[in-house]
Amino acid sequence: MSMTFFIDTTRCTACRGCQIACKEWHDFKSNETRQRGTHQNPPDLNPLNYKLVRFAEYKENGRVVWYFLPEQCRHCEAPPCKEAADSHVEGAIIRDDATGAVIFTEKTQKLTPAQMKDVITNCPYNIPRLDKVKGILTKCDMCIDRVRNNMLPMCVKTCCTGAMNFGERSKMLELANQRLAELKKKCPNAQLQDPEDVNVIYLLTDAPKKYYQTVNG
Repeated sequence: MSMTFFIDTTRCTACRGCQIACKEWHDFKSNETRQRGTHQNPPDLNPLNYKLVRFAEYKENGRVVWYFLPEQCRHCEAPPCKEAADSHVEGAIIRDDATGAVIFTEKTQKLTPAQMKDVITNCPYNIPRLDKVKGILTKCDMCIDRVRNNMLPMCVKTCCTGAMNFGERSKMLELANQRLAELKKKCPNAQLQDPEDVNVIYLLTDAPKKYYQTVNG
């Protein structure tokens, strides 16, 4: 049974605790940043940020509306990135049998630049990032070292609002569908994003495209 995240964006306050906890657990240094006219910082996922809280701001009916999305690898049930990598080097990306985590391996890092680009472009969620300094591909690893030791991923452990949930897939799907039914009463456009295909299931109040705005780097 795959392990699954259920992320309830209605409970996300964009505190970025999950983003910072991820960096600390992986011992990543800070990013050099500057003001870009948005609270989203850094502007995108990168080799030092496996997790990023996205901020999207709109003016609707005379008021400001915020959409927050804690972005990360979706750990797909049938990962397109793995399919792309396997076409070049078998076993370059693995899907862990015990957890369902999609993991980059040492073989991943031996792919050629063109092959790495193939992996990146095959991800439907635009997640993998190339570390140009080390010449390797990077992304969320589900805190696999913690999960294998019956510990929560750091982003989930740190979340103080209940937005981040983690557990067996069947239980997370049940929780997700319960919350969706509740939310539909006041948000008719509410939906679960690709629940049949991924192991990071987002509960959204509106169309997924609403959660993405381009931030100048």
